[in-house]
Amino acid sequence: MTEETELNETGWNFDNSYARLPQSFFTRMSPPPVHSPQLNVLNEPLAISLGLNVQALLSDDGAAMLAGNEIPEGALPLAQAYAGHQFGHFNRLGDGRALLLGEQITPTGERFDIQLKGSGRTPYSRGGDGRASLGPMLREYIISEAMHALGIATTRSLAVVTTGEPVYRETELPGAILTRVASSHLRVGTFQYVAQWGTAEELRELADYTLQRHYPEVGDDENRYLRLLQEVIKRQAELIAKWQLVGFIHGVMNTDNMAISGETIDYGPCAFMDAYDPETVFSSIDVHGRYAYGNQPRIAAWNLARFAETLLPLLHDNEEQAVKLAEDALSGFAELYHHNWLAGMRAKLGIFKEEAEDEALITDLLRMMQEQRADYTNTFCALTFDKPEDTILFGSEGFAQWYELWQERLGRQPESKALSHQLMGSSNPAVIPRNLRVEEALEASVKQGDNSVMKQLLDILSSPYDHSRDRPEHYTLPAVSTCPYQTFCGT
Repeated sequence: MTEETELNETGWNFDNSYARLPQSFFTRMSPPPVHSPQLNVLNEPLAISLGLNVQALLSDDGAAMLAGNEIPEGALPLAQAYAGHQFGHFNRLGDGRALLLGEQITPTGERFDIQLKGSGRTPYSRGGDGRASLGPMLREYIISEAMHALGIATTRSLAVVTTGEPVYRETELPGAILTRVASSHLRVGTFQYVAQWGTAEELRELADYTLQRHYPEVGDDENRYLRLLQEVIKRQAELIAKWQLVGFIHGVMNTDNMAISGETIDYGPCAFMDAYDPETVFSSIDVHGRYAYGNQPRIAAWNLARFAETLLPLLHDNEEQAVKLAEDALSGFAELYHHNWLAGMRAKLGIFKEEAEDEALITDLLRMMQEQRADYTNTFCALTFDKPEDTILFGSEGFAQWYELWQERLGRQPESKALSHQLMGSSNPAVIPRNLRVEEALEASVKQGDNSVMKQLLDILSSPYDHSRDRPEHYTLPAVSTCPYQTFCGT
């Protein structure tokens, strides 16, 4: 069997629609080979859903392909160009350490980008080495798969391979490459790049491509570019509400990290909140709290405004009218987000129908949780099973009155307590990727070469709404520390 036949039998079925866009959008190049690629972890269920041969991926040839040493038939590797507001400052960017191999067409006809992250230097590396270390790649694998299990739109992780080469940050670290799967890697920053340095026709071509790929229902609507803006706003309102409902903090909500598809993308210094506090920040570089948990909806609106700016030439020939159309569309984000968040919070409390007083009931609970530093996930789990005594709120001033009002609210709806319990169980995860558990898994994998801790964690995180599993160590909170938990970008 020839090498080419082996790669083809892996099951790759590539198309390259992005490569057919104007060449200024990307740079074609092959990844530089690495010394000795070894498979660290493979997402077998995802591989099967993509139409890939698991056994072939598990082989040495599979590892070589996942490291970029071998290019599968039909792939056209390229680095995408984009721009972005990073902490509010506009920069010219691009895939500085990633290459898009192409788009896998699955047996069901779906299309997914296959990208190698950490694959080496590109023209957009801006002085970086283009490589990644094992810890951050495994973190993205863990968190992105946890997000998928939580029912939140996200890029996913197919595999992580080690390269056999060190990368140098503050210390020497083992190098690794993540294979990322995404509906696409189109970003707000992609539009910013073309709007800033491309032509009007290139901008239109990018918008048409985006509509065809992600919003085909819009068709040839006369106002299709306004519809594009409206649909992206709608998806982001849904996405950010879901982040807030599970206590997820992205960490770096730059415009180049907002996907047009509505998926969560670019897991760097992300983490899940323990004690409820809207000012929670984990990222070591977010010294002013720009991307704190409570700021995420506002930042999403800011990013969407930057997206709207790029579309102005397409919205209307008259600039003033174009601005008005964009402003009207953007004004709907806050209401859409609030509607999604409020509906989600009602579900977390077992409430089916709307009443005017519901929001006060919710905000009063959150206020008490913040005052008492109550754990976000565990508090809602305790309420799910009607065990208020298991929360730190029990016995605190005002909680008994709140609990009585909540019970009265549940009693006013025709649905039974059993149905409310079922709704809460499907809305309140039993487990999240606790920072403590994620760090334990990463330390075992990176420093000890032991993936068993990570595999156990991934198994637990794969069924977050299964409250029947006995996993007490994942409810236990870390000891209070004078040194707050910090995450890092992992570049």
